[in-house]
Amino acid sequence: MLTQILVTILVIVGAIVYLRSGRGSKASRSAAIAEEQSSPFFSRVIIYAMIAVSMLASTGYWGWSLYDENTVVEVTITSPIEAMTTSYKVRKKDIEAKRITTVDGIQIRLSNQERLTIKAAEAQ
Repeated sequence: MLTQILVTILVIVGAIVYLRSGRGSKASRSAAIAEEQSSPFFSRVIIYAMIAVSMLASTGYWGWSLYDENTVVEVTITSPIEAMTTSYKVRKKDIEAKRITTVDGIQIRLSNQERLTIKAAEAQ
């Protein structure tokens, strides 16, 4: 809470200092505009390259996430009450806190005493 208050005060003080100092002289603004207009092609190339890189990175992250969520793993449920273990093939996205859904569509509810062991499924 104290950090938020300090950051807010810092932003307000910075805005006041910026507004009181003005935007600079007209000569420096016209020089900056002239410099920017001398190479608009370079600026556009950089902007479009950054947009392309960010879109490519987003698409790559989305694709990897989709691939990883659909990876089939082997889940072994160990029940200390009944002293038995059972293994199921499950997609990663179908593993929840209290329930898993197998590749075959069977939903299994888990109790607090059961232990899950997850490992990569063996290739068939």
